[in-house]
Amino acid sequence: MKFFWIIPFFLLQDTEAFLMKNAKVKLCLQASPMNESLSLEDCNPESDFQDWSWQGDSLMNHGTRSCLAVLGADRVQTNLCSGTGYTSWDCSDSLLSPLGSSQGYLVANRKGVALGNMRSLKAQWQDAANRSVCEGKAEHDRYFFAALASTHVYDHIAGNVTLVLGIDQEELEQLLWFFRTEDPSAWNYSILALSFVAMILGLLLLVINIVRNRKRKIHKYKEAVQGAQQAELKAKQALMPVQEYSPAEPQKPEPPDQKSGDVMVQWKDGTITSLYTETSEDAI
Repeated sequence: MKFFWIIPFFLLQDTEAFLMKNAKVKLCLQASPMNESLSLEDCNPESDFQDWSWQGDSLMNHGTRSCLAVLGADRVQTNLCSGTGYTSWDCSDSLLSPLGSSQGYLVANRKGVALGNMRSLKAQWQDAANRSVCEGKAEHDRYFFAALASTHVYDHIAGNVTLVLGIDQEELEQLLWFFRTEDPSAWNYSILALSFVAMILGLLLLVINIVRNRKRKIHKYKEAVQGAQQAELKAKQALMPVQEYSPAEPQKPEPPDQKSGDVMVQWKDGTITSLYTETSEDAI
């Protein structure tokens, strides 16, 4: 039961975001997403870079996940919440001053913000509802101290498995792990790199698929052309008339006119003569 107040404490961290509007210039404090500088811009509740929340005594920007810090004499910018410089602020009467330092108050100027000793309207900061930003810090501290007190009030039943919310201790620890606060930059960069690799792999597979489909179509086209040519050749052969082939027989020389009683002799030189020549009637 000692974790009972820790759940709303973590859940209310994101809902406690507020705009830091200067009471004099009516502009809101905005963190730069490119560097660690600060500027005063028109109030935009939809911008994460104008959303601030109290994290203990630190003011964290929801867009950059960094804290309002003082570096050097009077230079104010965003810095890692666990980095060097003054990141803790004392808030009273709408005035913000570095905790444990006498450097002055957070004051609006033409360049943005700086530290100064004046307590005028330029040093007063409000939220979108024109309430002092110190009221938000007081509410945050009240929830925080209530959570700390609950750990002592209900410590005697911390080992009880069934809690008032109907959640056992194991599920509660999972919720606490889920709503943890940490820098998500490494995770975001990893997902971005994996997305880029997946895109390159997808494009490579797409190109390979296109090339294979093109080769397959070319192969099918060639097979279709060859099949058409063979079918055309078979059709032509079927339409051609069948010609009978008869080898030429050697023609024998025709013998001269023969008469009955003639004896013809064919000599070796190929000449043919009559063995008995017919005597003419005159010779008889």
